[in-house]
Amino acid sequence: MVSIRDVALRASVSIGTVSKYLNTPHRVAPDTKKRISKAIKDLGYVRNEAARQLRAGESKTLAFVALELNNPFFGEFADAMERRAAENGLFLFIVSSNGDADREGQYIEMFAQQRVYGVILASGMTRQRELDLLFTRRIPTVLVDAYGKTDRFSSTSVDDFLGAMRAVTHLIEQGCRSIAFIGGEIQIHQISERLRGARAAVDAHPGVRLEVIPTVERSVHAGLDAGEQLLARAKKNRPDGIFAANDSLAMGIMQAISTGSDIRIPEDLAVVGYDDIDFASSAAVPLSTVRRPREVFGRSAVDLVRDQAESSEALPVRSIVIQPELIVRASSQRS
Repeated sequence: MVSIRDVALRASVSIGTVSKYLNTPHRVAPDTKKRISKAIKDLGYVRNEAARQLRAGESKTLAFVALELNNPFFGEFADAMERRAAENGLFLFIVSSNGDADREGQYIEMFAQQRVYGVILASGMTRQRELDLLFTRRIPTVLVDAYGKTDRFSSTSVDDFLGAMRAVTHLIEQGCRSIAFIGGEIQIHQISERLRGARAAVDAHPGVRLEVIPTVERSVHAGLDAGEQLLARAKKNRPDGIFAANDSLAMGIMQAISTGSDIRIPEDLAVVGYDDIDFASSAAVPLSTVRRPREVFGRSAVDLVRDQAESSEALPVRSIVIQPELIVRASSQRS
């Protein structure tokens, strides 16, 4: 690999002069610039920008840790963050924990070693030791929609409890009396909040029953499996309303129901999802869902990191809570 020393030898200048050319070229004499430029071109020298930023402590890499990238919401959310990051001269680096806490820990340790500009955590499963590491290293960190309140990190979130409560209340208002909450890994904060909101809505309406059907993941495939399990039941044991933990699950469930039975949606089975991904409105039966405004969400996460990174003093922890919106479409509207 060609080094800065090789460039200096070829141009017959000092290493310090080459460094000055790379960092403050206006301070280098025109003739010297030409020699260094020619040496760089002849040798094929490529600057190690990551190493330079690490030495200078001025990385422009913003790291985003998602729970799962097979959920379209995270892709749409990341797109909003990428555009906001670009506006601020930052580069977004995206990784996924895929439900693996050890793998996520390795990513966070790598980010800490590289002294990234900041970290945005949206997995909901980051362990305390990784949070401690980020806090101790003073790496600007923002928690997204996936954690309880903390006095150490700023956060931006959607009120999942309220969103779920609105979704299930809507199902009850449509006449549903046996409702299934479908979604896995209740230990993940945003999933547990949606279940808590669903239970609160049911508890407020005597005579309504809530069943929890866990899934291994929250994908369309997992929704298909859940839908097939429901079809295998006797008719009297099936729910008449479904609240899915996200839209991917809901769309998989509707696909299984529509292709494997004569059950009508929403007349026999009303379905509500969560997130309002782009595909929700264009499904064969447009999906009712709880909208998380990803544009506001993504921009606020980047802004919180930037405020911390650019401030010369410690800023107080900020918590931005965004209100969800129930979007009613054909999958649940009975009247």
